[in-house]
Amino acid sequence: MSLAEQIALRLKAESARLRADFSRPAVGNTRACVLDDVLPVATAEAIYKAFPRNEDMRLMDSFRERKYTSKAVERMEPLMHDALFAFQAPPVLEAVAAITGLRDMVGDPSLYAGGISAMTEGQFLDPHIDNSHDAEGRNYRVLNLLYYVTPGWRAENGGNLELWDEAVRERLEIPSLFNRLVIMQTDRSSWHSVNRVKVRGTRCCVSNYYFSPHSPNGVEVTHITFFQGRPEQPLRRLLATADGYARTLVRKLVKRGVGRQDVYRGGPPRS
Repeated sequence: MSLAEQIALRLKAESARLRADFSRPAVGNTRACVLDDVLPVATAEAIYKAFPRNEDMRLMDSFRERKYTSKAVERMEPLMHDALFAFQAPPVLEAVAAITGLRDMVGDPSLYAGGISAMTEGQFLDPHIDNSHDAEGRNYRVLNLLYYVTPGWRAENGGNLELWDEAVRERLEIPSLFNRLVIMQTDRSSWHSVNRVKVRGTRCCVSNYYFSPHSPNGVEVTHITFFQGRPEQPLRRLLATADGYARTLVRKLVKRGVGRQDVYRGGPPRS
């Protein structure tokens, strides 16, 4: 049985609960649901072991975030390719659509918004809303699927997903536990972050996004990834707001942006 088939079966087995959880906002207006024991333990452990070394990944390092990422699937072990694209396979897309009720969703073969990430001690991702569209600006980003694979990871280690209300004052923390999948909506009010990793070790995540021609809010809107400081960081809030408006202006002038275009060019998945 393929990874996609196994994931789809687990989603379908918990579909009623996941649908109920997703129908109620977790915090603010952000909807999310959590599925544990996504794959057999041995398979999830193998995915973790297939992660490239941190030094072979791209370090994202700014006041907004500090983490390692990669979309260079062609240089990774075949299992990592399969794990990433399993979440974009039709059986999984169909199972997720049944849970969320979102229509006409497609995966992201270029991994424009997805890929893998790793965080080590002291690394973090500040509160932000994601870029509203795909690389071509045609489809709306509507869902984020985060699959965590670090064996033995505990909530007290940090590196946990945080969902915020629209004012970025109240939050819900979702621990990044081993073999756990989080499905969360992404729209103009779904602020989220990853709190600082507190221990030695590496918190590893397989990330995928789904896109749709339909706006998740039913309103036409376009925005870049916009960051915000945490409630206890008033100066960073001011800096992040100014930075966000500056990057928005640049994007209006240069539609594809001025940063590095980091995508996977390996073509469609093998299976």
